[in-house]
Amino acid sequence: MPTRTVMDRPGFSARLKLGAVRAAFVLGGRLAPTHTVNRAARLFATPFASSRRRAQAAQAGDDMQRGQLQVNGETIATYVWGDPATQPYALLVHGWSSFGLRFLPWVAALRAMGFAVITFDQPGHGHSSGTLCTLPEFADTVRAVGRHYGTAALAIAHSLGGAALAFAQDEQWHAEKCILVAPAADMHAAAGRFFRFVRLGEHLRKPFFAWHRQRTGIDVDDLQVARRVRDYGQPCLIVHDLDDGDVPWAEGERYAQHWPGARMLTTQGLGHRRVLVAPEVMAAVLAFIRGEPVGTHVVGSPDLSLSL
Repeated sequence: MPTRTVMDRPGFSARLKLGAVRAAFVLGGRLAPTHTVNRAARLFATPFASSRRRAQAAQAGDDMQRGQLQVNGETIATYVWGDPATQPYALLVHGWSSFGLRFLPWVAALRAMGFAVITFDQPGHGHSSGTLCTLPEFADTVRAVGRHYGTAALAIAHSLGGAALAFAQDEQWHAEKCILVAPAADMHAAAGRFFRFVRLGEHLRKPFFAWHRQRTGIDVDDLQVARRVRDYGQPCLIVHDLDDGDVPWAEGERYAQHWPGARMLTTQGLGHRRVLVAPEVMAAVLAFIRGEPVGTHVVGSPDLSLSL
């Protein structure tokens, strides 16, 4: 029986590729900073290919209606249960490198509560077109889908989708009740985590954000959700796990501090992904939707620093 070498071990190829990417960024940051920062910015805005693979593998029932919407030149795949024209609807917003049908475990319970259910794939994700996507584009898509179907009775958003939902709401469209699960709140912190992961030099941070501004027309300093949500008044529940290794619990806490009247439910041991579909979390969220007290108020102040 042949003996496996170290190169045959699971994960070795991925580690080898990551090591090569890191070495290229370290060297390129010194020798060709402009090319390197453009490459890094595009990588930061490129969803993982697993989003499309998992969306293709997802199995939905015959009661789901597939559709498409055109948003900013991209074809957005939509998934609908029930009739949003005659029933209050729940909008489900996925996170980075995820896909709309990630919310399948939620559908039956929400339908049993009388909601029509709508979810969709962001640009570059799932069955939607596109290759690159940023937070402003996430928010634009949420807003466009929402406006197409009218005011949402409920919106549930995960990870970057939480930030997108926060920025998407305006005078033309909003959700009457919001649940944010492991919401990201800080673009500077997210970029910092990316810089450390790929070993990108800090001297490239300014041109990195300039690439983002050129693509979206929005300065990253304007993407502070605390400034946005402090003017909201609808009920909101924030759910965040203490062991979240992707988006720190403190970012969810920031939403709870600045969103007037929001409540926060803290879990432990579920991480960033399992928290979305954990039975105990789903039960608590459904109770919140029914109007039952869930979570706790987080004490905040109008003068609380936005840069915490």
